[in-house]
This record gives sequence, structure tokens and C-alpha cells, in this order.
Amino acid sequence: MTHPTLSREAIAQRGKEIYQQRIRTHIETTENIGKIIAIDLNTGEYEIDKDLLAACHRLQAKQPNAITWAERIGYDAVYAIGGTLVRTAL
Repeated sequence: MTHPTLSREAIAQRGKEIYQQRIRTHIETTENIGKIIAIDLNTGEYEIDKDLLAACHRLQAKQPNAITWAERIGYDAVYAIGGTLVRTAL
């Protein structure tokens, strides 16, 4: 199956919307803070892991045609280069 091409901006917008509106309140728990969530933008299905690739690979195994958005649970970025991650408040 082919997907319409989405711009990076559209992927980011859709990923953030799905996370904020459907998922965040359910998964931002003490045990998940700092882990990575990979979200399929087509279905809203997701996987959580300490490792980015592990979460993405499990999601792709379940949803081979996934358009994937990933973020670090409870933080403003997945990785920080030369800086620090900023904790977001729920």
C-alpha cells in the first residue's frame, strides 16, 4: 500500500496532536517518564520502550505501513545535543 507523501511539518503536527489529544494522559506515568513512544499516525497505535529503535521496530512489526512519530514521554525532545532535555508538565 502506498501513502500520500506527508511533509515533515505535517508528520510533526499530526504526531503531536495524537499524543496530546489521545495518548498523553494515559501513558505519562512515573514508570514511563523518560521512555520513548512510537506512534503510528494512521491508526494511533503505539509502542513504548527505553530504546527508540526497539519501540519503532515493534510498531513496524504490528503495522508495516505505519507513518511513525516518536517522542520522549514527559520531555520536550527525544534527544538533546549540547543541552538538556526539558521536562514538560502534565
